[in-house]
Amino acid sequence: MTNKFLNLLATQTLLADGAMGTMLHAHGVGFDKCFDELNLTNPSAVAEIHRAYIEAGAQLIITNTFGANRFKLSKHGLQDDVVEINKASVDLAKRVVAASFKDMLVAGDVGPLGVRIAPFGRVQPEEAREAFAEQIKSLADAGVDVIVIETFSDLYEIREAIKAAKQTCELPVVASVTFTRDDRTLLGDEPMKVARTLRDAGADVIGVNCSGGPAQLLRLLKQMKQAVPDGKFWIKPNAGWPEQVGGRIMYPADAEYFGDYALSFREAGAVIVGGCCGTTPQHIAAMKKALESNQHSSVLIQTSEVFETSEVSDVEPPTQFAQKLERGEFSICVEMDPPRGLSTHKLLAGASLLADAGADVINVADSPMARMRMSAWAVCDVVQRKVGVETTIHFPTRGRNLLRVQGDLLAAHALGIRNIFVVMGDPTSIGDYPEAMDNYDLVPSGLIKLIKQGFNEGIDHSGTSIGQPTNFFVGAALNLCPPDVDNEIKNLHRKVKAGADFFLTQPIYRADDGPKLLEAYEAKHGKLIQPILAGILPLVGVKHANFLHNEVPGISIPDEARKRIEAAGDEGVKAGVEIAVELIEQIKPWAGGVYIMPQFHKYDMIAEIIEKVKTETGTQVHK
Repeated sequence: MTNKFLNLLATQTLLADGAMGTMLHAHGVGFDKCFDELNLTNPSAVAEIHRAYIEAGAQLIITNTFGANRFKLSKHGLQDDVVEINKASVDLAKRVVAASFKDMLVAGDVGPLGVRIAPFGRVQPEEAREAFAEQIKSLADAGVDVIVIETFSDLYEIREAIKAAKQTCELPVVASVTFTRDDRTLLGDEPMKVARTLRDAGADVIGVNCSGGPAQLLRLLKQMKQAVPDGKFWIKPNAGWPEQVGGRIMYPADAEYFGDYALSFREAGAVIVGGCCGTTPQHIAAMKKALESNQHSSVLIQTSEVFETSEVSDVEPPTQFAQKLERGEFSICVEMDPPRGLSTHKLLAGASLLADAGADVINVADSPMARMRMSAWAVCDVVQRKVGVETTIHFPTRGRNLLRVQGDLLAAHALGIRNIFVVMGDPTSIGDYPEAMDNYDLVPSGLIKLIKQGFNEGIDHSGTSIGQPTNFFVGAALNLCPPDVDNEIKNLHRKVKAGADFFLTQPIYRADDGPKLLEAYEAKHGKLIQPILAGILPLVGVKHANFLHNEVPGISIPDEARKRIEAAGDEGVKAGVEIAVELIEQIKPWAGGVYIMPQFHKYDMIAEIIEKVKTETGTQVHK
């Protein structure tokens, strides 16, 4: 059986199963439980999920042993049961496969140890290798056909796992890594480096799993294939980026969407495809149907980055941005990201183009996606000095204690930054330095209160004078399409009472989204007098629209808009401009302006939108 797996890969693209944890949770198992122990305590639940994936068409079933190593099991007091739990899982999977009367493969699943190894932790490489060897030997002795080492983010750790597998058994090894939203691992490694590292470590199949949805993994696959042209590749994406709704973790990408991408994965060089978190037997069935068809993929690969937010600053008394909103004039703000390196040439060129087109404010995010970038303060300062347009700085509370929050506010004010957009910020767990400090002393409403009722009155948090009052104009986040309307209204009112001057929203695609929430707020607390700048994220093509609709939590694009983009074909950008301009015109009765988020750095597209809005409406006043 040792060579059967590799022999099959030479002739076909194998279909693996989907998520185990998602399905167990859907069956009522809490995330605080040890899923691996269920092989002993509730084998019928695990067997039912294996059976569902087999019926959906999976050719490779993966054991329920992702966390069955001594380190992770020790958290549940099960560190002495490594061999028993792994053997039980293999026996269980093999019994289900045998009962199906199908010629299928069983893969032994090996996940990260759940601890950091040197040089980023205290567990030494030989200790890690020993722990991996213990689990892998248990799986191999129980009779799996292949070892799958998956969902790793540390190349040091996965090398030890591969080494343990090669020293312990003669089975083929799949080594799979997970990436964050900006196509790097949690430790900052890029796809091409990852592919070469896994190949050099001895992996028979190079994998990418978990991460984001199909669109991201298709992009990653092409980069890794470029780095290792003769490599064999395993691809198992999540069903989009997760979102918490009503206490449950939800994934937006549906089964049909996965079917479309199964063809793309195969055409891009994947020899094994399947699903990870959020996927179900329905997703696998759709992939099976697609792979058995004679169709070719039409999926386009977007070199996307994920959106972030921020706003304006400069001038003394009120900022120009504040004065314009106070007069009721429709304002246009555009988001830009800080560069990852030292060069600001492209950023300044884009900012100049937007300013010339008529943008009132350039929003600068602070460490978007918890990635290392140039300080947003420096970017705001450079843009204001060299382009002459106001900026707004993203000011996250996460990762800042009270001391640093207040010091940073003073620094921003000293640089002439006056417009601040207060947000919670992205967790460091998804960024370059996942072990970095992630605590905070203030939630957004607390920071708004500190600024408006403290610093702007000339005192700090302890009531001590800071010499002279600051003059910050403070914005806060607002979701016009929240999963929980009552909770959003409660948070909105808390920010209003704290002193927020304006609100920026997440992207919307329906003009009536605003009035619905505003009417609900007015019924409880009276009319909202602070101006709202509605988020506008222009569409650039049908694949972009489908990606946003299916994979980005909180975004729902109307069927009419997606049909228009699809009908536009190669003129997708033009249609995207038209849709954005029409939407901006429709929201003017209730919005004080727009907050435009460029996609793929298409600043020329945004400039066109701004010019059309300015030309068609002049300087209308918002009442």
